Amino acid sequence: MPSDPVLICAGSLHHDVIVGAPALPRVDQTLTGSSVRYAFGGKGGNQAAAAARAGAEVHMAGAVGSDDLAMTLRAALDAAGVRRSGVQTHPGPSGMSVAISLPDGSYGAVIVSGANLLLRPEAVQFPRDCALMLLQSEISEVANLTFARRAREAGMAIVLNAAPARPVAPELLALTDLLVVNRGEAADILGRPEQGIDATRAAEDLAAVGPAAVIVTLGAEGLVISHQGRLTIQPAQRVKVVSSHGAGDAFIGALAAEWARGASLDAAAAFGQTAAALLVSMTPGERQAITEAAIRARM
Repeated sequence: MPSDPVLICAGSLHHDVIVGAPALPRVDQTLTGSSVRYAFGGKGGNQAAAAARAGAEVHMAGAVGSDDLAMTLRAALDAAGVRRSGVQTHPGPSGMSVAISLPDGSYGAVIVSGANLLLRPEAVQFPRDCALMLLQSEISEVANLTFARRAREAGMAIVLNAAPARPVAPELLALTDLLVVNRGEAADILGRPEQGIDATRAAEDLAAVGPAAVIVTLGAEGLVISHQGRLTIQPAQRVKVVSSHGAGDAFIGALAAEWARGASLDAAAAFGQTAAALLVSMTPGERQAITEAAIRARM
């Protein structure tokens, strides 16, 4: 594959509102927050931007609404170096999310999909020499299936980040070259309780139901890879956490760029882990510095 691979990311675009708070509120409780900031987001948008920073030529297939936020989302893609000819405009609101960031760096979030659910995959033109398609679960399952079928016909590798958790069609799993999930998402797909789930067994069992390879991410505990009948456990890098918000998307975007460059899956996962470690140790204003060169310098 080329040193500067061409990727297409088909997924969500959100305007994020992130508030700092001492805890997640209980039902009917109002808390006083400490901060607020606004950011470009959506798993699709975040992963596309991360892959572009990691050195890939990235094309976005997504949808925005007819509101003022659409201009903000388009401008953010431009700033990240993501090509957006595949971004559609539909009547109604653009997607957005509200995240609550806690003092220990953890967070909770609510998304409102808006125009993301109106994305028409059959109308998206794929770029020439595209090596890989990146999918998530913030657009409809029908859209993901259509994209995956078209990508398979075009000879692309397909990476599916099955997040947020929801049922995944067996056909989509069978079309997937690499499935990336966290522990909870793995449990949901397998129909098992998350508490006490064995990540290595989950990775093997997921690989048995269709995907050519599976990565189960474990946060600060690292990750498990099941690929070609072999299990690999890779520890996470130890860093001081400023905020974990966006770490998974940074990992997947960087992994996709490196894997499409021709790296082994283990090496690509390590590259993604380094990108995620850099992100969680930085303030939001510093994260634009997570480039391919910065990731390699940290490895």
